[in-house]
Amino acid sequence: MALPKHIVSAAAIVLNEQGEILLIKGPRRGWEIPGGQVEEGESLKQAVIRETKEESGIDIEVLKFCGVFQNVSDSICNTLFLAKPIAGTPTLSAESLEVGFFPIETALKIVTWKNFSQRIEHCLDENEQPFYIEF
Repeated sequence: MALPKHIVSAAAIVLNEQGEILLIKGPRRGWEIPGGQVEEGESLKQAVIRETKEESGIDIEVLKFCGVFQNVSDSICNTLFLAKPIAGTPTLSAESLEVGFFPIETALKIVTWKNFSQRIEHCLDENEQPFYIEF
């Protein structure tokens, strides 16, 4: 019997003092929140801190766990956290063609890949948390 193979990722809704959200523009999916796969031996929190730094140049403090979006057919669990920037400046990387902080209303318009804007909305609505969404 084959062992199951699952992908676990961690992503951050990073809000600055002006209430703007950190977005990266990736080469495949366009604008999105920073995040990526959790590596072996790494906690969800460590992964979201690392991925945010790698993709955006921003160091973050994780404030809370928001919830999970699970893509059942592709065996992917996307964990989401709320965070604040504590250091760094927006910096481009191989994974980000553009990086910046945007007003929430603007972010929800420019994040167009699949259900990514829905993830932002759920993380910003404390009445929805913690959430677990299957698709």
